[in-house]
Amino acid sequence: MFTLRRFLVLLTVSVILISNVPAQSNPSMTIEESYLQESIELMIIRETARASSREQKFIALEYISDAINRGNKSDDIRLTLDFLSREGRRSVARENNRVVNNFPDVRRQSARYLGQLGTEEARRSLLDICQFENEPMVLQEAIKSLGDIGSNENNETVVIISWAFSKFDNLNPDNLMAIATIDAFEKIAQRNNGISSPEAIRTLVRISEGHYITPVKDRAKSLLAELRGYGN
Repeated sequence: MFTLRRFLVLLTVSVILISNVPAQSNPSMTIEESYLQESIELMIIRETARASSREQKFIALEYISDAINRGNKSDDIRLTLDFLSREGRRSVARENNRVVNNFPDVRRQSARYLGQLGTEEARRSLLDICQFENEPMVLQEAIKSLGDIGSNENNETVVIISWAFSKFDNLNPDNLMAIATIDAFEKIAQRNNGISSPEAIRTLVRISEGHYITPVKDRAKSLLAELRGYGN
């Protein structure tokens, strides 16, 4: 359990770190000192992410954002984001038979930062989100991030995006979900000289003919036309 005493210890270490000049702007810092500073930062991120409150998890996400902006895209960061993306969905905590860690906004932000990492491992984490998530805003962010990463070996990414999209298209068509899907397909096509997945094409056709607003349907039709041009 993340006790108050444990948090105060971590907070004290954090203050010490903040009071020091960052390694990037302190040429006198040794490799060992830089490594130690990074290790302590990762420990603070990891432990804060595992606190029970939504507020502490968002503090961890702020630390992660700072780390990514400084170029830290280590797998330790990815593992923490993967942990946060499961909270309340695949990792459930209950009190008196009530789920107490269902924080969709935490999962959404985690999906966004996974896209900023851009690694293959981050892509795998995002694919897992698409398969297990049930909150539209989280899925939309995961789909956007998959488009930003752009990898699509053996059409795996577009097939899973299509499958995730279809869950909502069948029950409750969502214009924002459709836009996220179209944008992701467009970025993936640009990165991979087109898309050869029948599932992706069927998804775009469904959007162009479905219960969506006219601008969304027109975007789907436009992308279908663009896809015809790849490989020519």
